[in-house]
Amino acid sequence: MTGEVPSIGRGELEALQLERLRDVVRRVHEHVPHYRHAFAEAGVGPDDLRTLTDLARFPFTGKADLRANYPFGMFAVPREQVARVHASSGTTGKPTVVGYTQDDIDTWAELMARSIRAGGGRPGDLVHIAYGYGLFTGGLGAHYGAERLGCTVVPVSGGMTERQVQLILDFEPRVIMVTPSYFLAILDELDRQGVDPRSTALEVGLFGAEPWTDEMRRAVEERAGIRAVDIYGLSEVMGPGVAQEAGETQDGLHVWEDHFLPEVVDPVTLQPVPDGEVGELVLTTLTKQAMPVIRYRTRDLTRLLPGTAYPAFRRMEKVTGRTDDMMIVRGVNVFPSQVEEQILAVDGLSPHYLCVLTRPGSLDELTVQVEAATESYAADLGARLADRIKQRIGVTARVEVVAPYGLERSLGKAKRISDQRPR
Repeated sequence: MTGEVPSIGRGELEALQLERLRDVVRRVHEHVPHYRHAFAEAGVGPDDLRTLTDLARFPFTGKADLRANYPFGMFAVPREQVARVHASSGTTGKPTVVGYTQDDIDTWAELMARSIRAGGGRPGDLVHIAYGYGLFTGGLGAHYGAERLGCTVVPVSGGMTERQVQLILDFEPRVIMVTPSYFLAILDELDRQGVDPRSTALEVGLFGAEPWTDEMRRAVEERAGIRAVDIYGLSEVMGPGVAQEAGETQDGLHVWEDHFLPEVVDPVTLQPVPDGEVGELVLTTLTKQAMPVIRYRTRDLTRLLPGTAYPAFRRMEKVTGRTDDMMIVRGVNVFPSQVEEQILAVDGLSPHYLCVLTRPGSLDELTVQVEAATESYAADLGARLADRIKQRIGVTARVEVVAPYGLERSLGKAKRISDQRPR
């Protein structure tokens, strides 16, 4: 049945992984000059891959490799066989380009259908998609998956928040797919219009494309009256649908390991760590045709755990930080998600915030700008948050509490850090 998770044992799955891994390593070695050179520099070749653990001997792939081979140098098939191109925009340099054959698109649609079903969607549901469409993979990935599952799709894309609310009220979707930060903007607009967010027809939210905490989940579920589940993916590997949280357990994301081989490595030594230890997630595609990637460094911090809802597939813990989002404030590593956790623990503050890094003298300073939940708020809110940040994270931060709607709303992925330090 479309969207169902295959019934497979762990041993059978690992045998399938090794077969597919050997094939993909042979293909990239033959057809992608970057990998042929990278393998030669590392002193490895396809014949060195005898077990899954042998993959640790092979080189990593990073964004810099994709940009160095811009636009089509990482393709493993002729460009004429590529049915679609997506790209992720970067803050500096060239975008990272990814390609898909028609078979890749069909596989992606099936994995997204699997993810939506696992998260709580069902055939016949009306699905409101507020991920951005275009070169970003979120909108079209969700769209094709929902259609494959047999849902009715409302392809709204991001932005036009008043219209989003109108369509939610008029069309009565059961499922919404959106970034968590933009869903907060939709809830704010419902409040502004005098509509109780719990009164809508929404029951399931599939939230992805940015880290968000369990504290944020609880706040969203209480405010909107929905079940909030996590979906994970990244453009360089496929897009959304790499891993999905089961709606009935909400205990981490099962990685679809029949298509992606996950590793977790120490972000400093780059050596693999055992399951259960936190590190940087590394992914190898097992079935991508147009642009397979070997050991792609995602920069996302997580750990691998045994499967629960789908026992053969390992879970990755919810991503709450990225190695490239880490702030070092006077020698202390700080992630925006840690700040968010403290904000949500202070009554009277909303989850709209911005971490501002400055260096007025010789030392870095962190300022947290955060919105109050109401126009009338206690004068000590900032001091209470600053104290929690000091006691629980270990850094001193200035806190500026601003009035509701005082910070710019995200229409897609939230930008949580403003780095204003001199370079």
